[in-house]
Amino acid sequence: MEQKSKGSITVVGLGPGRAGLITREAWALMGQTQTDGRLVLRTAIHPTVEAVRAAGLAFTTYDAFYEDAPDFETLYRAIASDLIEHASQGETIVYAVPGSPLVAERTVVLLRELAAGREDVTLTILPGMSFVEVLYTRLGIDPVDGLTILDAEDVAKLRERPFTNLVITQVYDAFTASDCKLALMEFLPDDAPVTFIHNLALPDESVRGIPLYELDRQPDVDHLTTLFVPRTAQK
Repeated sequence: MEQKSKGSITVVGLGPGRAGLITREAWALMGQTQTDGRLVLRTAIHPTVEAVRAAGLAFTTYDAFYEDAPDFETLYRAIASDLIEHASQGETIVYAVPGSPLVAERTVVLLRELAAGREDVTLTILPGMSFVEVLYTRLGIDPVDGLTILDAEDVAKLRERPFTNLVITQVYDAFTASDCKLALMEFLPDDAPVTFIHNLALPDESVRGIPLYELDRQPDVDHLTTLFVPRTAQK
């Protein structure tokens, strides 16, 4: 009986929004897939994907999965399971995610769980630059002083105000912004000063201070929106 070849998944990051922030290692691995393996993007809805296209790299995406999934957890589990399934058939896959694979990327957490203990799939996760490094620079903060990072969908789980600066990622739309605002108002004043961050590391980036109650009134809320709440804000 012929033994099946071992497959592999290598996860790389597409950086926070500018092609120059993708690591050289990631570029090299994505380029290698054109002759050996397959390049798969979690989504093509990310600014650096234009540079991937311009470099002539062929790829597929999981954007179609978004249409059928009832929620993000189901979506991310479906993506991770599909990657493992293809790799188990002997495929060599480079899986590229927005930002860094190690920051706020649920599919990578699930890949780790699914690949643990398997002998037919090798999983390698490479470091990359995330939006957080750019955020430190723009806001002039040092994470050593304390920083809590949460997905916008997890803000409702907070039961008290963190004692550190708070970064809320993936404020996808006005509905998410509204839910986030209401959750924060449980322990912050309605007019607490927060920083609205949009299109970080892009030419049209916007970093502006607003009162909390105006969060869901911003005209440019989308998947590249982040909120910063300084630890000085309190009720």
